[in-house]
Amino acid sequence: MMDPQLRRRIASVGFIIGFFLLWEALCWLFGVSDIVLPKPSQIIVTLVQRMPALWPHTIQTLYTTLIGFGLGIAIGITLGVVIGSSRLAYDVAYPLLIGFATIPKVAVVPIFVLWFGAGAVPAVLTAMIMSIFPIVVNVATGLATTEPELEDVMRALRASKLDILWNVGLPRTMPYFFASLKVAVTLAFVGTVISETVASNRGIGNVMMIASSNFDVPLVFAGLLILAVLGVALYAVFSLLESRITGWAHRKDEFAMG
Repeated sequence: MMDPQLRRRIASVGFIIGFFLLWEALCWLFGVSDIVLPKPSQIIVTLVQRMPALWPHTIQTLYTTLIGFGLGIAIGITLGVVIGSSRLAYDVAYPLLIGFATIPKVAVVPIFVLWFGAGAVPAVLTAMIMSIFPIVVNVATGLATTEPELEDVMRALRASKLDILWNVGLPRTMPYFFASLKVAVTLAFVGTVISETVASNRGIGNVMMIASSNFDVPLVFAGLLILAVLGVALYAVFSLLESRITGWAHRKDEFAMG
């Protein structure tokens, strides 16, 4: 009998391939022009032909996103620990974070350009602010939902607040933290591309903007494909880390095996 996990992976790959085959068939069947919706085969051809030129932009986007994402992790963990450990900090900082998170980031990019000039810095900062909020929320939630019994046991052993945070609170937040990373890394790419389309002469976002202005739709979709592959790859990396570090928190997987 085939392993359920292997069967699930084969099924997911089959659905993905079927989606692109259906896309290709519908474009051929209805004679859809490449300037409206390019066929997957045309996107792949464009990607292969333009990859020497696209590669430096891909590296730039990945590099910018990872820097902004790393800064977002550092700031998000810090704010999450403070907010999750203090009721006063929660009451003060949480409304500010929610208000800032609701601001469209495309409106923030011109401010960053005004302060730091066009280039990589606005892209890094946009990726950073896009990734902070889910990390803060999940870290704070993990700390706030720590079982009181565990804290009582630590207090009975005369542990300090720092000891409780380090030995109970932070390990308890790990499942929440890695869940937030998988969301935040995709948002970081969104932030980078937004900034690159507005205030940069390098990166996949800039390539897509120029291609759309020239009606080079296959190149636009090739850029989207690159971003999708990068996002899926980083999501997979954090999923692997999550399974290695927080496997103890996942007690059952029946829902995924049906």
